[in-house]
Amino acid sequence: MGEATPLLSLRGITKRFGALVANDDIDLDLQRGEMLALLGENGAGKTTLMNILFGHYTADEGSIEIDGAPLPPGSPKAALGAGLGMVHQHFTLADNMSVVDNIMVGVEPLTRFRRNTAAAVAKIRALAERYEMDVSPYSLVKHLSVGQRQRVEILKALYRHTRILILDEPTAVLTPQESDHLFATLRLLVDQGLAIIFITHKLREVMAASDRCLVLRHGKVVFACRTATTSSEQLARRMVGGELPEVRRIAATPGDPLLELGGLSAENDHGYQLLDHLDLTVNAGEIVGIAGVSGNGQSQLADLVSGMIADFSGTFMLAGAPIEKPSPRQMVRRGVGRIPEDRTATGLIGDMTVLENLALESYWKRGFNRLGFLAAVPLRQRTAELLGRFDIRCAGADAPVRTMSGGNMQKLILARVLAERPILIVANQPTWGLDVGATAFVHQRLIEASREGAGVLLISEDLDELFAIADTIQVMYQGTLSPPIDPARTNAAEIGLAMSGQRDISQAMISARD
Repeated sequence: MGEATPLLSLRGITKRFGALVANDDIDLDLQRGEMLALLGENGAGKTTLMNILFGHYTADEGSIEIDGAPLPPGSPKAALGAGLGMVHQHFTLADNMSVVDNIMVGVEPLTRFRRNTAAAVAKIRALAERYEMDVSPYSLVKHLSVGQRQRVEILKALYRHTRILILDEPTAVLTPQESDHLFATLRLLVDQGLAIIFITHKLREVMAASDRCLVLRHGKVVFACRTATTSSEQLARRMVGGELPEVRRIAATPGDPLLELGGLSAENDHGYQLLDHLDLTVNAGEIVGIAGVSGNGQSQLADLVSGMIADFSGTFMLAGAPIEKPSPRQMVRRGVGRIPEDRTATGLIGDMTVLENLALESYWKRGFNRLGFLAAVPLRQRTAELLGRFDIRCAGADAPVRTMSGGNMQKLILARVLAERPILIVANQPTWGLDVGATAFVHQRLIEASREGAGVLLISEDLDELFAIADTIQVMYQGTLSPPIDPARTNAAEIGLAMSGQRDISQAMISARD
């Protein structure tokens, strides 16, 4: 007796963008009641494959079948109708609408004069109870936690009778407790016959949650197996095509204070408290990690130290000198290097070239401009040197940055910052969405910069990252900071509870600087 027909079957999927082969003869099967982890380096072809599956792209070659029936190419409507659903890394919910309104958008026909909200609420409550997702249908999305918003996205997919659910980096912004709850929910869905594909770079989650693994590299399937038959080390080697770069942890010897914030508070234009009487010190030669769930003030802290928030109360000292009205230009020229949270929106200018982006924060220096014009020869020499030193792969100095992969974009920002030898580095989510190889590269460079005397303010929602390279950790919750904590004296569960406001970390843990 042969195997049952796969719920999802991809055969020979090939997609080219000019000379680039993004997907190269890919086969993939997914059974009912199965959880598949899709892995690969940045630029390996995972997103392209999912866009083909959802009809956003049309494959040059190959076919897709759902439950044995061909899926028409290039039709998102057909994909949704066949039972495909996706939860993106960045949620697509309207904050000013209720849960039920978000879920019903696009479901009811436009010809219907009155919405049947009562029936929708009953269905949502039944789904939430069945799969243990505690969300009120009448709550406004803006009042929900990040974990609850993700549950709404999953409920939205289930409401549309999804049979195949795809999640892109589903735990990127979740606390450890929320991640555990998510995978418990996904296991309930799988037990009910749903098929799930999740894209992630967190190998610990792959080993704990998935039934099978599929690894892409350079657009090809290079490895497929039952998860129980492999290890996270083997998966990492398959992803990068060899051994991982070694991250060498060097003991910190903190020097003089570089950044000192005392009783610092800041509000937005509407009087909403962004930062609330926080105290923070970053010493030379030290990596200070800031843990917290998105939306608790981390971005505002990074903006303030980078000079993008000028109005505040309290004290702000940089290298022993007071800062009263910071500006981005002032902070760059005083030695603050910025690795922003969103590399495409605020870190780089996509239509400008690699050379121009590398020159954005140094063009004013002697030797890089002449009479207001960029000095081409020294800038080209510097660009070539940085591309080689930081292993940045692109089509050359004159290539538009938007043509680069996410990992190489992040290396470009890192090169631009570290080339100036800043005294303080503000690294906000520096490895968000990066593969294991690129993550190891970024971590090693930050460690080396700190041990050469720079202070590093590392803001991250990835607790594995903080425990891997931070010398001290502080938890940010609703605009306030906990005292410094020694990572060796705590664990991810305790930090996760503090991130969600369920634990006063100052009482639970011993200060790192005691």
